[in-house]
Amino acid sequence: MAKKLAVIGAGLMGSGIAQVSAQAGWDVVLRDVTDEALRRGTDTIRASYDKFVSKGKLGVEEAERALGRITTTTDLDAAADADVVVEAVFERIEVKREIFGTLDELVKDDTILASNTSAIPITKIAAATRRPERVVGTHFFSPVPMMGLCELVRGHKTSDETLAAAREFAEGVGKTCIVVNRDVAGFVTTRLISALVVEAAKLYESGVATAEDIDTACKLGFGHAMGPLATADLTGVDILLHATDNIYTESQDEKFAPPEIMRRMVDAGDVGRKSGEGFYRY
Repeated sequence: MAKKLAVIGAGLMGSGIAQVSAQAGWDVVLRDVTDEALRRGTDTIRASYDKFVSKGKLGVEEAERALGRITTTTDLDAAADADVVVEAVFERIEVKREIFGTLDELVKDDTILASNTSAIPITKIAAATRRPERVVGTHFFSPVPMMGLCELVRGHKTSDETLAAAREFAEGVGKTCIVVNRDVAGFVTTRLISALVVEAAKLYESGVATAEDIDTACKLGFGHAMGPLATADLTGVDILLHATDNIYTESQDEKFAPPEIMRRMVDAGDVGRKSGEGFYRY
């Protein structure tokens, strides 16, 4: 019998996690608060499958079967019989704690409760439940169908069994895992990209070099596939500002203090590709 996954949040990350999981044989229920959000999520999944089919990377029937494994709902109760729940909502601790507190009352005793957070300590999320040993971080990367990494995060009370089950799930949907053994804000990957983006934004803000030249330096000098400022635009300057703020608040490490230009860009709505303008124009 296929295992059941509940994904909470049908945005870019949630829909991507649902997509790769359904393709790997999981029965997936995708939950969001509005039908419109669910429609956008399933449209994104369908378009992505179509792209894989057109490139010959996925068969038509295989794509149809995968789509057939995904159901959508606005009811959180639909997660009640899930074997694994992955939360992929906005990066606000209050929202995540409320969801995990509700899930704790709903799901089976042996269900794995995972968060796709990129910066919030898992221990803080797990504390909203009576089963912190069953809570783990599964930080996927965008776009999920294309990116091969999943960062597994051990909270202060996450059990070895839970970590092993999270690894089995992530590897089963085609990801390579790294393990974060100490639950620091930002984990490994968000700390690295945040430090790089903050310094790149400071260099840009102070007129040391253009955005293009800073990104070219990282691509050709360090072999990065994409420069830090283009990455900020792709991820969303608002998302990265929020992540760096979280890390700075937790660590009080000045290298994570976001420069003023990032705040002004967010104030102005220049948050990157999704708005048409960030460090670059689109």
